[in-house]
Amino acid sequence: MTGFEVGLLSVLAILVLIYAGLYVPVALGLVSFVSVWLLRGSLEAPIYLVTLAASNSLEDYVFGVIPLFVLMGLLVSQCELGRDIYQVANSALRGVKGGLGVATVAANAAFAAITGVSIASAAVFTRVSVPEMLRFGYKPRFAVGVVAGSSVLGMLIPPSVMLIIYALITEQSVADLFTAGIVPGIVLSVAYAVAIVAMARFMPAYVGGQDSQDQAAAGARMSVREGTSKTAPIVVLVLLVLGGIYGGLFTPTEAGAVGAAGALVIALIKRKLDRSALWRVLVETGHITASILMLIVAATMYSRMLALSGLPNDLGEWIAQAEIGLYGILAIYVLILILMGTILDTTSIILIMVPLFLPIIEPYNVSLVWFGIVTIVGAEIGLLTPPLGIACYVIKATLADDDRITLANIFAGAFPFALIMLVVLILLIIYPELSLVLV
Repeated sequence: MTGFEVGLLSVLAILVLIYAGLYVPVALGLVSFVSVWLLRGSLEAPIYLVTLAASNSLEDYVFGVIPLFVLMGLLVSQCELGRDIYQVANSALRGVKGGLGVATVAANAAFAAITGVSIASAAVFTRVSVPEMLRFGYKPRFAVGVVAGSSVLGMLIPPSVMLIIYALITEQSVADLFTAGIVPGIVLSVAYAVAIVAMARFMPAYVGGQDSQDQAAAGARMSVREGTSKTAPIVVLVLLVLGGIYGGLFTPTEAGAVGAAGALVIALIKRKLDRSALWRVLVETGHITASILMLIVAATMYSRMLALSGLPNDLGEWIAQAEIGLYGILAIYVLILILMGTILDTTSIILIMVPLFLPIIEPYNVSLVWFGIVTIVGAEIGLLTPPLGIACYVIKATLADDDRITLANIFAGAFPFALIMLVVLILLIIYPELSLVLV
């Protein structure tokens, strides 16, 4: 077989194995190993590939940023800062139609700026926001949809673990990608908030909820002192991490260490971290980090196998001859991202698709920082789409309320927010300056 045929069959084999239920890193590594064996005709080449991928892809100092930001996010969750943010946002938006939904989006956006992990956001705000919205008469489908939709902000608003992973595999600046994610994150948050207010006004039967006057009378507005005490830890962490990076005081890895240390101090001050809780956080950090690093090793093997097969170059030539242009390529790319989101997590999508399409778009001299934002938003849509939709499954597992809220309800509630994400993604493609204006 030619290199092109081996490369094409490898992509199909990976999809088949993943659909069959094989763990994604195992599928990537196994197919890459066999493909290199076929291309080179000896076992020595794929064995060397495994050792090279494992050493070269993880020995870099910058990879220390992954466990540090994961640890920071889990410690922040343990501190219950998500609950504090939500209470402040809820107090400020009590007089707005659909105010609890907007408060959930605002709180999720703020929480994203100190965690970077969407799954943590989904779990936290399922426990915090959904019971409150149900208590005020909001429809269950709408309540879980708001949480599912806004939870994906954690992958876009810096610091984002997904942006870090993209930066590592494309050799782009983590700081530049963090900066590029700010405006798109704000645009998506505002789009969600506007959509919620519009739905509350024009589709009240879908949203539900008591009249905003009743909501405002249901509890006293939070005092400035209480609001300040609840938001101060968040402000401090954001200034430590993002201020340190943008101010040139820390590298991203050092900022991760400072952020994790800051979150640990906050947890201790708030007395939310005993010995058993700290052990759980550390173990979960290890599990998440190990799974991400296994994916990176397997994806490194996969990208090197693709380069060896010549598939990306051949595809690039074919697309150039087809004359579909940059927007045609991006349309295909986004469609594949969304389709892959129905079966894969975001990390796997990025690690599979970016090495395949990067050589194809490079001749167009586009910004790889902008391409990274497009990739993240496109892959994020998959968090809300069946059958996988990880954010939806996290919400279902956290709620454990089969009587009122089924998995189908969660996917249906998340669907309008997936559409909003798609509209924002189209805007980001048409107007790259939205991503690059601060870079």
